[in-house]
Order: sequence, then structure tokens, then C-alpha cells
Amino acid sequence: MSLSVAAQLRSKTPDRNGAGRSASARSTIERALVPVLTAIACALTGPRAMGQVDTDAIADLLVQPGSAGLGFLYRYEKSPYLGAGQRSDLLPLYLYEGERFFLNADRAGYKLFDDGIHRFDLFLSRRLEGFPQDDVPDVAEGMRPRNAGADLGLRYRRRFSWGTLRATALQDISNTSQGSELRLGYSYTWRSGRWTLRPDLSMSFRDSRLNDYYYGVEPGEAAAARPAYASGSGSDYTVALYGTYRFLQNWRLIGGVALTVHDSAVRDSPIVRDGMQPAVFAGAVYDFGTATARWDDGDDVPTFVKVFYGRGAGEGCHMVKIMNLSCTSLEHDQPSSITGVHLGGPFIERLNGWPLDFHGYVGLLYRNEMNDVQSDAWQIDAYMKVFYYGFPWSHRVKTRIGFGAGVSYASHVPSPEVTSQARRGRPTSKLLNYLDPTIDVSVGDLFGSQRLKETYFGIGISHRSGIFASSRLLGSVNGGSNYIYAYFETTL
Repeated sequence: MSLSVAAQLRSKTPDRNGAGRSASARSTIERALVPVLTAIACALTGPRAMGQVDTDAIADLLVQPGSAGLGFLYRYEKSPYLGAGQRSDLLPLYLYEGERFFLNADRAGYKLFDDGIHRFDLFLSRRLEGFPQDDVPDVAEGMRPRNAGADLGLRYRRRFSWGTLRATALQDISNTSQGSELRLGYSYTWRSGRWTLRPDLSMSFRDSRLNDYYYGVEPGEAAAARPAYASGSGSDYTVALYGTYRFLQNWRLIGGVALTVHDSAVRDSPIVRDGMQPAVFAGAVYDFGTATARWDDGDDVPTFVKVFYGRGAGEGCHMVKIMNLSCTSLEHDQPSSITGVHLGGPFIERLNGWPLDFHGYVGLLYRNEMNDVQSDAWQIDAYMKVFYYGFPWSHRVKTRIGFGAGVSYASHVPSPEVTSQARRGRPTSKLLNYLDPTIDVSVGDLFGSQRLKETYFGIGISHRSGIFASSRLLGSVNGGSNYIYAYFETTL
């Protein structure tokens, strides 16, 4: 079974005593996700990346409407640039598959048509290709950076009994390369128990503007060992083998190998090495859509509303230090505050009978920059969160420890990130990874009110980071920001 249909292994029909998510809950989550997906799509125009990842190979990991998932994919490859050696990249997998909207790896889009056989998508994606200012290959020293771009794409897929055909058209809309590309692909799937294997063949037809931008040498960049060169249009070919292994019901391991042959128009460039470009993939995905929650038939699935206020943490207060209470100071020299609302819904309650719940959240916060470093801004967050409440005293006062992980987009880079990254000479990014550790208690249990039993008061950390510069999707950022906040969360 291929990666594109791997999620079909799960049951699409909830058991009689566990409905999972109601249609109304799915539609509420999807409506809330529309601005999130729009913002993430805008963030795909960000300027920094170092390599190319073709996410057609890992698209459609979720197929059931209302599903969400989290995961990662590491890609190890030999750089196409001469003398650049090996490189690796972490691609966080933030996954959502709605009735119409979807989010997958580096693309966010809208399903124009999908009947299970034919599917037609409109999407925005980030082209992770080239090299940024802070990581220029030796052969390209003195050349202007070849930055990542943002493509508007159309993809059509047709499934047959003998395999799947796909066609994807891409056009740069970020005024980076101004180039276009047409990808054609074919795959066939074998499955055996928990294993799936998918051989894949693809052709990529790239126009001259795309190739010239990433692999050409402009006259003003020419040197004695690097003559001017215009790549022109060309065709690349890729043969690959991808696979998945399903375990523990909701987990899937992802792996693969790929071999790309660039057109001679690219290989003849003085900054490109000759030969094929091998790549190896390895990762894992957890699909929250595969589990069923414990609600009786006819019960409404609850909606969570969380309101919060917080201040920027003091200099040197890392998330781990804040969590173990070794650093709880707030920023005073350049203060900044956040005020926000997050909406959520349950995906899993009492996983395997344990005191573990999984919720999904989307929300908006306003950043009040009480300094001269940065202007006020809005921030959109989308994340999955696990809660543990199996403490000995929870039957008297329910206490939850939570940890959320997802993605965050800020209309302006937060001032703590601007100052700390500038001091260390590191890049910033509007799109970053989001973490949300919290601890809270039931207000109803504290005051003996049954009506407020599912209302919680707590403290948490709003954390943005680039995962130690390991991800080109997140701008290769090493650093981030922390805000300590207090909140109330209740159930509607």
C-alpha cells in the first residue's frame, strides 16, 4: 500500500460506543483551521531553505475527513552543488485532512474535487531548494543566495487497479525564480499485513527560469573557476521506493530511497556536480484519526475554549528551565505580552483505558510589543495536545499535565526572537514549531461546584522554536521565544 493511501488501513466506522468525532465537531475544527491554513500558506513564501523535498512522495497520509496527525520525516541526500557534500533535513509533518481543506508537510490547500478515484487540488507549497545567505557552498561563494520560493500548484490524481497516475503543475508566485514546473508520476502498491511498498517513477519538466535561478551563474557572478552559465530548461527523472510499517494501531513508520538524474542542462553548470542525486527518507507519523473516543451515541462532542494572558520570559529562561521552576522571571527591559483564545476538540479520551486524553486546538493571540523592537502582531497556532491526569489526588482535585505540539505563524517575528537572534547573528522566521506545556486544576473540584468541574485554571508556556536549525521548512532557525501565561479553559 502506498503512502498516499496508507491511512485507508484504519477503520472508517466508529464502534457503537465510541463515535470519535461528530460531523459538527469536524466542521467546527475545519472552520477554525481556515485562517490557520491561510497563514501557513502565506508563510511558505519565507526566504530561507537549503534543499529540495518533493512532498508528492509523502502526500495524503490522511484520507478520512476530520483526521489530524503529527510526525516527522528526515531526508538524507547528496547535495547537487559541487563540493557541498552530504546534508540532512528534518521535515515536521503537521497533518490535517478536512472535507475540503488540507495541510500536509510543506503545503496547504483546497480540494476542488475528490470522489476517491479522481482528486483535484489547489495548493500553496514551499520550494525547499537552493542555498541561503548563512550556508553558501564554497563553489558559490560571492554569488547571491538562491532562496526558497513559494509555488501555486494544481495537482490531479487518478487511481486505477494497476496503479496511480498524478500530474502536478507548479508556478512560483513569490517573485523568487519566477519559474514553473510540471511533474508527472506513476506508482503501484503492494501490501502484506502491516507492511506496504510503493515503487514510484516521476518526471519533472522545469523551465529555464527555474533552472537558471537555482543552478545558473549570472555574468556578474562569474569567476576564473566559475564561468557564466545559463542552464536553460530540462527534464529530471526520479526512481524511488517508499514503504510504511503500521504498529500500535495508530503509528506508522515511513521509509524510502530515491535516485534523481538531473538534466544535462543542470549537470553542465560549473556549480553543480556531475552524477546522480541519491536520497534516503526515514520518519514516523501518529494518526489521531484512527482512535475512537468514549462517547455514547447521540452525545454531543464537547468544544473547549481557552483564554489566556502572559508575558515574555526573562533572558536565559529556556522552556526546560521554566518547566522545572529554575527560571520564572519575566522580561522587564523589553517587555512583551500575549492575549489569546484557543478553541479545541477531543480526538481521543482515555487512551487504552489510561488517564490520557488527546485534544486538537487552533487559536489566535494578540502580541502587545511594549517596546521599540517590533510592532504589535497577531499569531495563529494549531496543535495537538496530550493530557495526563492519573495522580493519586485527582479523584479529589483533578489535576492535568498537558503538552502540545504543532505549528505557529506570527504576522511579525516576536521581539524576543528578533533581539536574541540578532545578537547571535542567526536568522528568524514567521513560521516556527509550537510547543505548549501546561499544568492546571479543576475549578469545580477546588470550590465544590459540579457545574465548574470541567473548567480548569492553570499556567503554561507558549513556546516557538526552529528545532535547533534542523528544519529548512522552519527557516533553519536555531532559537525561539517563551511566554509564561495563565489561563482558564472551559467546555461548551
